[in-house]
Amino acid sequence: MNGTIYLIPTTLGECDLSSILPEKNNIITRKIRHFIVEDVRTARRFLRKVDREFPIDDCTFFILNQHTTAEEITTFLAPISQGNDMGVLSEAGCPAVADPGADIVNMAQQKNYTVVPLVGPSSILLALMGSGFNGQSFAFVGYLPIDGSERGKALKKLENRAFNESQTQLFIETPYRNMKMLEDILKHCQPNTRLCIAADITLDTEFIKTKTVKEWQKSLPDLMKRPCIFGIYKG
Repeated sequence: MNGTIYLIPTTLGECDLSSILPEKNNIITRKIRHFIVEDVRTARRFLRKVDREFPIDDCTFFILNQHTTAEEITTFLAPISQGNDMGVLSEAGCPAVADPGADIVNMAQQKNYTVVPLVGPSSILLALMGSGFNGQSFAFVGYLPIDGSERGKALKKLENRAFNESQTQLFIETPYRNMKMLEDILKHCQPNTRLCIAADITLDTEFIKTKTVKEWQKSLPDLMKRPCIFGIYKG
């Protein structure tokens, strides 16, 4: 009999697990000894939060990131075929959403393994919920081009989609480049375009605010090195 693959959400930053994740997640996680993770150090730290006595030395970790080859991925699900349950852990938030874990889930589905997503925080959905933008039609486009000219074109394209299709556009940037992203948004988008900035979601320093581009130009929040999602929508 095959095992089950569980998609185990983690926190979005340093906070109390009990305030973010249901106890059912912890009960399931404690029973698993095979994990697919982005970073072993982060995974071990999370498991210690789940249970201080977690038998980490008895666990097997498969690393899944941008350097993992397709050949390596094909071997990761071997424990399931041997009857063992497996857990997929993202660096932060929900696995397989804007995350390489999607490749593993796709493989598990093709092999007809049971896939169980557990409840947990998604920064994308929480930012959308707090934005006041269209939650029935939205797109998360990930990272925009770094090049200034190409980024400007990308922002214009997203803005046009927001206005013409009434579709919320969500995107992110590397935390240390957040302020440059904000400057580019204010430079290339129309004054009446609405911009939501959602930073440090679920943390004590959480900041979620929606204003027009013109209103943001009067006062900028400090987003340096803070996990952040940007959203734009029609004015």
